[in-house]
Amino acid sequence: MKKSLAYFTIGDAYGGNQEWFTNVVMNIGGCGAATACDSCIYFAKQMGMTALYPYDINHLTKEEYCGFSQIMKPYIRPRVGGVKKLEWYMEGLNKYIQDVNHRENTQIKIGMRGLSGECSYEEASHAVKCQIDVGIPVPYLMLKHKNPEKYKDFIWHWFLVVGYEETKEGMDIYVATYGEETRLSMKELWDTGMDEKGGIVLYDTRGSRSEPT
Repeated sequence: MKKSLAYFTIGDAYGGNQEWFTNVVMNIGGCGAATACDSCIYFAKQMGMTALYPYDINHLTKEEYCGFSQIMKPYIRPRVGGVKKLEWYMEGLNKYIQDVNHRENTQIKIGMRGLSGECSYEEASHAVKCQIDVGIPVPYLMLKHKNPEKYKDFIWHWFLVVGYEETKEGMDIYVATYGEETRLSMKELWDTGMDEKGGIVLYDTRGSRSEPT
């Protein structure tokens, strides 16, 4: 049985789309910032952390999503080689949340822990399942893969896991990126066969408060 989050749409798009960005740097290398934006929109819409999204959370538009990406850009900035470390993503998003709390007088607390691509498939798939089961998306970074043609849209790329389905072969995951939902074999995806792997980020929203203090 498929287990999915109540994910958001923007027009006909399933989540945000990096290809909307008119800024050349963001259009090419803004997947990390886009993943952070999508995470914040999800937390704002589904968990009441409305301060994380600077526009109207009840009327999401392509134009305002692109504006949000420019706000996120300094925190998770595209760079030579991309945002290729889990730590860079976590540090940037944490700084954004801190600035939001200071500006809006809120107490949003989102813990983050990285799980390296060096970990076993069993550990990673269990972590993803646990996150989705409690209603939390999972940022996924894939760097290189032994099957570059099949995964060309996911190589050196950040995206969000928003669902899963257990199968006889292992576990399939549903991911949101480029404004679409895609089903992938996590076992095959995780087994990159390469030295530069990536990994996932595990969010912890326990104890967070979004209302002013």
